[in-house]
Amino acid sequence: METQPVELMINMGPQHPSTHGVFRMVLWVDGEKIVNAEPHIGYLHRGSEKLCEGEQYAQIVTLFDRMDYLANFNNEMAFCSAVEKLMGLEIPERAEYIRVILCELNRIASHLLFVGTMGLDAGAMTPVMIAFRGRERIQGAFESISGARMMHNYIHVGGVKEDLPDNFRQIMADLLPLISDDIEECDKLLTYNEIYLARTQGIGPITAEDAIDYGLTGPCLRACGVNYDVRKAEPYSIYDRFKFDIPVGFTGDTWERYFVRVQEMYQSLEIIEQALAQMPEGPVNALGRRLLRPPKGDVYIRQENPRGEIGVYLVSDGTDKPYRVKVRPPSFCNLSALKHLLEGVWLADSVMILGSLDIVLGEVDR
Repeated sequence: METQPVELMINMGPQHPSTHGVFRMVLWVDGEKIVNAEPHIGYLHRGSEKLCEGEQYAQIVTLFDRMDYLANFNNEMAFCSAVEKLMGLEIPERAEYIRVILCELNRIASHLLFVGTMGLDAGAMTPVMIAFRGRERIQGAFESISGARMMHNYIHVGGVKEDLPDNFRQIMADLLPLISDDIEECDKLLTYNEIYLARTQGIGPITAEDAIDYGLTGPCLRACGVNYDVRKAEPYSIYDRFKFDIPVGFTGDTWERYFVRVQEMYQSLEIIEQALAQMPEGPVNALGRRLLRPPKGDVYIRQENPRGEIGVYLVSDGTDKPYRVKVRPPSFCNLSALKHLLEGVWLADSVMILGSLDIVLGEVDR
């Protein structure tokens, strides 16, 4: 006689080391097989978008710092670019190069953390030690440039807060070879490790069509074979001046979501080296210190942060504070596919699949 499956409902999170933040999944399991999943968000909700309406434009940069706290510079640049587009403001060439260098360094720092935590999720301790060593080097450089390891408040509307330190070239000359070695060491340790391959290859695949339907962007989308990166598809800042490739995968499984990010780090190093070679002297801010009152109107910009496409919709009523700020966060949109990815997989695989989405809950909950 056939027995009916016995479903057991279990909670994973919101206090769980493998949910990468205060995130809860309710899972229905039959033995070790997940038959249904329901993600629950909102445990880190801080109302950042609403808070923006009560702050002057210059003060809002710090709120964007705290949404995705692993991609501070990328988020600062996204907000400032929206204000600059609304004001029709052209920023100095040197400031553009500084922004690109810092954003690409931030992309590497974010991906290094991802690589290390993916290793931890699979039970490997060594990769996170090496990844954090590389990340620590980058954070040290950020501190030398902006005065802060995180939450920099360095990219301002009109350019950047201040010029680079006098020894910046030497900092980068010392930093880049070491970072390159750290990336390569993580790559060699983890990428083709047979245990890691068994835990990631063929796990949680998603087709390109489904990924597009769910609104996936960034490495999660490119792992499916979709060659879409905002830096190439709709070039912003000075990205059209650099030669770099967009790594893509084929099957969109957990391993390819990981591997695309590893390859992106090598490409970011290429962009940084080109930017350093091209960077001119000159002013770094078109405005100086003054109160901003953009003209009435609305604007939408999109850029590529480490997790995917970040969009900023900004409405101005002509005062020194925005009427409305709305963010299209990549982590939130990528998370929408989680239920689809988890159905029918083993319970142990849910940890790897969730980790491969590389979510930051501050950005999901806003």
